[in-house]
This record gives sequence, C-alpha cells and structure tokens, in this order.
Amino acid sequence: MSPDVPGTTVRAAGCVLWRRTATGELRLCLVHRPKYDDWSWPKGKLKPGEEALAGALREVAEETGCRAEPGAELSDQRYLADGRPKHVRYWAAEALSCAFSPTDEVDRVLWLAPATARARLTRPDDRPLVDELLAVLRPPRTAG
Repeated sequence: MSPDVPGTTVRAAGCVLWRRTATGELRLCLVHRPKYDDWSWPKGKLKPGEEALAGALREVAEETGCRAEPGAELSDQRYLADGRPKHVRYWAAEALSCAFSPTDEVDRVLWLAPATARARLTRPDDRPLVDELLAVLRPPRTAG
C-alpha cells in the first residue's frame, strides 16, 4: 500500500540515536522539526518497498548527518497523524560519525542526557523509549 493513499497506514521508522561522551556519559539525539516546532526522535516515512530498518538508518542520516550502527528493536508506535493511522518502528542505534547540517525539515539537533531528553521530547508517547534504550544498553545483571 502506498503511504499517499488516503486511509492507508503511513509506514515510518526511526532510531533512538545515542553516543557516549569522552568521559563515558550517555547522550541521546533529539531533532527539532520547525514545521511542527517539536522535539522528537529522528524518523520518517518509508519509501515504497523500503525495509523498515533501512529506512530508519536513512532517516537518521538525512536528519542528523549521522552514520549509525543499529542495535535492538524497540517498541513501535501507532497513532493518528493528520487524521491518518501511522505506524512507526524504532531501533536503538549508536552514532558512529556525525556531520549535522540544518535543513528545512530539521533545523537543530541536541545531544542530551537521558533524563533531559525524556523531558524535552514533545510527544509523551516518545518518552518510554528512553527507558527501553537504557534497558538494552545496560541489561540486568544475572545471579551467579
């Protein structure tokens, strides 16, 4: 199904993009979209026939200028956007190299500590992905 047909579900994908500072502190990347004046994870619509993970990494590169290594798949989200159902799949992804250049679509990026990123995200439904990322980066210790 085409994402441009009214009533069909818009397929999208993105990443909770992360990196560590020189001192080992975790930082998460948020993008500012001037069209909506919001802060969100880098994500976007999939091209026809595009696999979700490939689209997620493409969107990260386009919006942040980062080449990323994908990790665990995180929870997906389903919601209405402009009256149409939207399904977004997310992955954890480590930023390997970045060269951000502002565009009309994304004019700013921020690299924030997890608690600060959670508070800055515009959509409340985006916030649980912070905890999911932390869980996959720091798996629980096992007894023994």
